[in-house]
Amino acid sequence: MLFIEPRFFLFFLVVFAVYWAIPANRYRKLWLLGASWLFYSAWDWRFLIPMLAVTGIDWWVGVKLGETADPVRRHRLVVLALATNLSNLFFFKYFNFFADSMARLLATFGAEASWTTLNIVLPVGISFYTFHMLSYVIDVYRGELQPRRSLLDIALFAAIFPQLVAGPILRASGFLPQFDEKRSFAEVRVRACLTLFLIGYFKKACVSDNISPFVDPVFATPAIYSADALIGATLLYAVQIYCDFSGYTDMALASAGLLGYHLPLNFEWPYFARNISEFWRRWHISLSTWLRDYLYVPLGGNRHGAVMRYRNLMLTMVLGGLWHGASWNFVIWGTLHGLALCVHHLFRGVVAPGLGLAGRAGPLAWLGHLVAVAFTFWWVCLAWIFFRAVDLAEAVEIARAYVTLDAPGTAPLGLDYRLLLVVLGILHWLARRFRPELKVEQLPPVAFAAGFGAATAIVLAFVPGEYRPFVYFQF
Repeated sequence: MLFIEPRFFLFFLVVFAVYWAIPANRYRKLWLLGASWLFYSAWDWRFLIPMLAVTGIDWWVGVKLGETADPVRRHRLVVLALATNLSNLFFFKYFNFFADSMARLLATFGAEASWTTLNIVLPVGISFYTFHMLSYVIDVYRGELQPRRSLLDIALFAAIFPQLVAGPILRASGFLPQFDEKRSFAEVRVRACLTLFLIGYFKKACVSDNISPFVDPVFATPAIYSADALIGATLLYAVQIYCDFSGYTDMALASAGLLGYHLPLNFEWPYFARNISEFWRRWHISLSTWLRDYLYVPLGGNRHGAVMRYRNLMLTMVLGGLWHGASWNFVIWGTLHGLALCVHHLFRGVVAPGLGLAGRAGPLAWLGHLVAVAFTFWWVCLAWIFFRAVDLAEAVEIARAYVTLDAPGTAPLGLDYRLLLVVLGILHWLARRFRPELKVEQLPPVAFAAGFGAATAIVLAFVPGEYRPFVYFQF
């Protein structure tokens, strides 16, 4: 079930109406849990089985962690939870990848693998709910969160439908306390939520889905296209994945907000970032902070000198790349971002102070700002090539054209991508400048209704006839 499908609107209308009609908080949560399981099983009811298994084990582990202070037993309990969650993720997401990789490795030595690769269907959103539950168990183990004895709360935390299939990634410490609050519909910012949902819908259905028919053929057969077409497709893919993912997030935040829940911010204008560190403070914020707190910091962070910092940055980003999918392309994507982070930290710590670049103002500073934004965007797009390409060979072919501005093919893109990028860039800047989802609360009811209706009609006019799945469903 997609957020842009008519059946979702019917589903949400029923959920919304019944939810606010129920007076008791406990029964509201039960209703929302049932709705979330129904939403998730709309793809395949079998997807519920691993989710329920993981939920039950993590709830039990949390309860037992709260009952014992014995460090050995606590360690065994958290290892059990980690093994359960990660083995579940590994089996569904990475088994075929490692089996194929091992078979190729054996083949290079003249050996032939005797196993058969399984045709494993990846459950939608498995990476997201796995990280949700890991945050709960780890926080309880660290003593940063009291365990929940309510299985209902833990099950709803894992399955709540607005963010279930594509994020943002929830932290137990930030979200579980919301279950304790008695909510009032009077506190819901209905106008802001509706406007934010429409903005997200526009990003996903009007921008991302209309760009996709131009991007997909280029990445499918890059050899026939000109360098200009390959560069254009790369830049458009950067727009596509941002509008797709941030659009979904906008709709998720709006849907949760209409039910009285607050989801964490996941995007903050990432393509305006001046360096790669700032980019990761603005892009997929829930993932980058999760990797920082549960991987980078436990590895040692920046506490043991520059060399160890660079090692930890590289390991975090490589594993972050592998989190996205079972492909060497994702490993390279993570490696490119890890290298960029290391270079930026080196530049900021050694080069910039020596050149006296810090604290400068004036026209040269603005020019430097623009150059920094442009170069960061250029590097991010280079990495996107490996993220999007079907295989490594095609990624290298597109990347070569992107860097050298030369390609053997001649086929055009079929779209004036430069004009489109300018138009979308202006719209992006205007949205950042005026924040319409915040301003609508100040409008009179009649003015809001008229404006929202007109905006909805305009948006629907640009919706393509074919629904396309969210890019991040695969993760």
